[in-house]
Amino acid sequence: MRAVIQRVKRASVEVGGRRTGETGKGLLVFLGIAKADTQKDVDWLIEKIINLRIFEKEDGKFDESLLDTGGSLLVVSQFTLYGDCAKGRRPSFSDAMPSGEAKALFEAFVEGARLRVPDVQTGVFQAHMEVTLVNDGPVTLIIDSRK
Repeated sequence: MRAVIQRVKRASVEVGGRRTGETGKGLLVFLGIAKADTQKDVDWLIEKIINLRIFEKEDGKFDESLLDTGGSLLVVSQFTLYGDCAKGRRPSFSDAMPSGEAKALFEAFVEGARLRVPDVQTGVFQAHMEVTLVNDGPVTLIIDSRK
C-alpha cells in the first residue's frame, strides 16, 4: 500500500457536487493499493499513519501524532499512486490492484482506522472526486508498506 499523507488545516471531498467527507485539523490520506497488498499491509499502514509524529508542539518540533492531537482523518482512494511513468507517455497501472479486490482493502483500511480514530471521513471509491485542502506547513509525506 502506498499513501500520500498531507497534514491539513481542513480538507473536503465532493462527488457530483455532494460533499462526501471533510475534516478540520488532521490528515488527508490518498491511498493506493497494489496487487500484492494484504490485510497485513492495511494494519501496518494504519498504525504508521496514526502514530506518525508530524504535528508540532509549542517548540516547533514534530513531536505529536494524530492520536495525540485528536485530529481527524480524511481517506481518499487513489489508484494513480501506482502509476508507472518510466516508459512512454501514458502511465501504466499494471501494479495497481483490480478495483473489486482493492475496494475490499480500502474499506478494511477505513474500518480499521475508525477503530482507532474517532473521526474518519472518506471519498467514494472509484468515483471522480474533487478534493479541496489547506495544507498545514506544508507537510506532505509518502509512505509505502513495502519499503
